[in-house]
Amino acid sequence: MLDPLYAFVFAGLFSPGPNVIMLTASGAQFGFRKTLPHLLGVVLGVGIIAGLTGLGIGTLLQTYPQLELALKIIAAAWILWMAWQLWMSTYRPKSQQRKKPFTFFQAVLFQWVNPKIWAVALTASSAYSAGFPPINEALRLASAFSGLNLFVCLFWTSAGSLLAYLLTRPNIWRIFMRGMALALAATAVMVFI
Repeated sequence: MLDPLYAFVFAGLFSPGPNVIMLTASGAQFGFRKTLPHLLGVVLGVGIIAGLTGLGIGTLLQTYPQLELALKIIAAAWILWMAWQLWMSTYRPKSQQRKKPFTFFQAVLFQWVNPKIWAVALTASSAYSAGFPPINEALRLASAFSGLNLFVCLFWTSAGSLLAYLLTRPNIWRIFMRGMALALAATAVMVFI
């Protein structure tokens, strides 16, 4: 029988959130191959966060609400900054692009302030615990999150890079990027809900 953790994690990671929006936009803006370091950083970073929740970091955040509030403020500010960058992006043919996608390490570090990943990981660790010792539970969560997220990230990055073929006119490009920016900014509001 399939562990219900996998269905929950897949639904939580596949639905739109900061990673999905940024990978789709990056795939459209820079192409699949140039977005791969970003994609792999998301996969590793999400696994680390999930593993930490299995070790009990969620209890630490609940014990010190000021730490949780600080993380939420940092997350909202960073997400709004990235949304602003998407909003201000202008269409450039691939040969004229100056900006670069997230690096591997930027994507790993972003997971520390990604509210959606914390919410999904904390819920998974409490609602779908297998009752293993902490290190085994951490490994179980980390592998489930990273393994499933690899396929989620591959899908959304591919979708973005395929969309690039439709976004060859500056006005259509601007509409798409501004839609992505608004969707990303909306996730900053959800940090506090």
